[in-house]
Amino acid sequence: MPKTLLELRNRPLLDIVSHGRGGPKGSIRLSAGQLAAIDRTVRRVPEAMVKVLPKDSNNLHSVTRHLNYIGRYGKVELETDDGERIQGKDAGERLLEDWDLDLDKHRRDTSLTSVVGRSPKLVHKIMLSMPPGTPAHGVLEAARNFAREEFALKHRYALVLHTDEPHPHVHLVVKAVSEQGVRLNIRKATLREWRREFARHLREQGIAANATERAVRGETRTHKMDGIYRAALRGDSTHARTRAEAVASELLHGNLRVEPGKSILLATRKEVERGWRATSDILLAQGHPELAAEVRRFVAQMPPPLAENEQIAAQLPQRTREPLVKDRPPAR
Repeated sequence: MPKTLLELRNRPLLDIVSHGRGGPKGSIRLSAGQLAAIDRTVRRVPEAMVKVLPKDSNNLHSVTRHLNYIGRYGKVELETDDGERIQGKDAGERLLEDWDLDLDKHRRDTSLTSVVGRSPKLVHKIMLSMPPGTPAHGVLEAARNFAREEFALKHRYALVLHTDEPHPHVHLVVKAVSEQGVRLNIRKATLREWRREFARHLREQGIAANATERAVRGETRTHKMDGIYRAALRGDSTHARTRAEAVASELLHGNLRVEPGKSILLATRKEVERGWRATSDILLAQGHPELAAEVRRFVAQMPPPLAENEQIAAQLPQRTREPLVKDRPPAR
């Protein structure tokens, strides 16, 4: 369970360790930026997404394959950190040569650190996206500005916009070792900061965007591996179907099991609600009664915290319109 659930300018607003308390009475003054972030959250402004694709980033063949894939095998231009546009079936190979990744691989493979544990990544594969209906050009411009501020003159990178799925998204490939020889390590805090920055760049493009933790918004959607997530978006995930069949069987026998994470969900929700109520009190004291009332309504309208099998069970009445077929291929 995360310690800080909502941060504004690196300052915790909803902190479950303090049980949502805002400190001594009258000691908290919310800035204009913090008030705007609260307003965006309670209005459920679309959330920016920044995701790191975890697989196949530590060998030249896989990196080349990924670069060729995001370039749609020569059909789409890749934009580099120096403004160059690269296109063609050999775009991936040309980028790797320009970035000297073969030299980086040689140095890595001959170093003592590569003997133990996993091989360090040659690149980081990042995806920045927004929900369907978001202007694609604005997403690209925001991603371009984000990459420039985060990596320019430090890490080589290339990016490309994809619009062949409902949600516009930008693939960003970043060389793991900077021009100064410093390795980029991505942690959870890094991703949180990147989401905030990407959302800020989107807002500068006139696109309403927010970046908050799911728990703060009252969402309990479980994390899925990228392949399963994409298959679910297409509506052909064998994993999702297998899970639905298992839940249907449990319901049929009247024994829907309680998943181990249910108690954590309930405890997290309790602390989130307590934190939002404390936020409402601060807003009232600071002279923002309308926003305080919106916060209260936001909390009251949060859906119940459901474990994954409970979410599936709630959707089964709709699923039963299509028969559950047992002889499906193994889950991905």
